[in-house]
Amino acid sequence: MSRKYKIRDQKIPHFVSFSVVHWIDLFTRDLYRQTVIESLKYCQNEKGLIVYAWCIMTNHVHLIIGTRDKPMQDILRDMKSYTSKKLRGEITNNHRESRKKWIIWMLEKAGKANNNNNDWQLRQQHNHPIELSYNEMLSTRLEYLHNNPVKEGFIEKPEHWLYSSAGDYIGMKGMLDVCLIE
Repeated sequence: MSRKYKIRDQKIPHFVSFSVVHWIDLFTRDLYRQTVIESLKYCQNEKGLIVYAWCIMTNHVHLIIGTRDKPMQDILRDMKSYTSKKLRGEITNNHRESRKKWIIWMLEKAGKANNNNNDWQLRQQHNHPIELSYNEMLSTRLEYLHNNPVKEGFIEKPEHWLYSSAGDYIGMKGMLDVCLIE
């Protein structure tokens, strides 16, 4: 997190969003979505990340997360760094990526324009975790997160979006282990 946001209470769920620079629709490819999911699973199993809700859209990711013990900002930093490097390799080596040259050009252009990077930037850097310390805040963000694909017109019901925890909240098993918010 480029602005070094500190998370005060690690036990309280936080709403976090990551947007691809220039709102590039990167996550239209299953390969790239799976990289995000694998990274989240790794952080759950190895770093103590608790995922309460998640949704991968075409150009951004929403999460409601917590942590068991490690600082959340460290987990997020590591996850963002890993996924950026992994996605860079996947984009570069994907012979089926019809937008490869354009995507690489845009991400390199964003990286060179930002002093925090050497040569590549995947995510916008002006996002920060929002502490969800009240039930109303939590339920509002949960509803927003799950309804995002509906609002965008991709589906009619939140549980129809495969890359989300909406199905978990109605008894379906999703792609990630989710700690349901009651």
